[in-house]
Amino acid sequence: MKHFLTTSDFTQSDLSLILEKATAFKKGNIADKPLQGKSIALVFFNPSLRTRVSMQVAIYELGGNAITLEPGGNSWTLEHREGVVMDTDRTEHLKEFVRVLSRYVSAIGVRTFAKLQIWDEERQDPILRSFAKYSSVPVINLESAMFHPCQAMADMLTINENYNRQPQKILLTWAWHPKALPMAVPNSFLLAGAAFGHDIRVAFPNGYELDENILETAEKLAAESGGRVEFTSDNISCYEGVNVVYAKSWGSKNFYGNLDAEAEYRKNLRDQWRVDSAKMAITNNAIFMHCLPVRRNVVVTDEVLDSPRSVIIDEAENRLHVQKAILSEVCG
Repeated sequence: MKHFLTTSDFTQSDLSLILEKATAFKKGNIADKPLQGKSIALVFFNPSLRTRVSMQVAIYELGGNAITLEPGGNSWTLEHREGVVMDTDRTEHLKEFVRVLSRYVSAIGVRTFAKLQIWDEERQDPILRSFAKYSSVPVINLESAMFHPCQAMADMLTINENYNRQPQKILLTWAWHPKALPMAVPNSFLLAGAAFGHDIRVAFPNGYELDENILETAEKLAAESGGRVEFTSDNISCYEGVNVVYAKSWGSKNFYGNLDAEAEYRKNLRDQWRVDSAKMAITNNAIFMHCLPVRRNVVVTDEVLDSPRSVIIDEAENRLHVQKAILSEVCG
């Protein structure tokens, strides 16, 4: 395995192997130390709790050494654009940064959020793709502008644990949030769920459609796996009969570069798109999922978050086991 950038780069068989290995790690059935004597660089352009800690712990427990870098903090500010005259605040280009780092470590994990400024640029994932282009060692996507594959694989493991690895009816629902957020989590959840043959209903208000290339890929993967992808703007009936509810806010691509207008557009959607017990009651006793962090009583009510059907903590734990499996496949 080379880079791990998005689940759609891999077959269902490849992804199933990762989940099987993650399950074995979680049960304590694998004692191998595939990272013994190896160092892994973790490059964080953005704040993190679950990603940072779970990766550092995973690397340690696999016998390796984690080196955490924060561009503009404990390392130089970085430029990724080609042909740019670097006479502003950017100190080093990714061409040098990544190629040098590749000489020191066995893999590079990178986390970089969308800035929600220029849609046509950010949908290409320029920073992540630059790391992959210049690195001579595997690059693991720890969340980029468009994808969060480690989270999606932890989500798939969590669904497997609750439903005995059988395809399920899933609702991926948009939720109101005080500010616009990247599309990485819903994109990756949709792609991974489609690859594993789930029946996924995506609910969102008008104007919050996901990237058309992502949707096309998801529909293709669903057709190949026996799954299904459908879309709705009905924020009530979308809950009917589903076994999994996955809530996540994301920004509108129509308002990239104009977040004040986006905030004005979404202001009347707040109460309509919050997950509550009344909506959960019309599901098929669904489990509730969210990638965290979550805004209580904004995205979802306390009653739902604290219910026995909420699996958010298991989901977060599963990041550790999935990332162990990914690291062992990439570096083992």
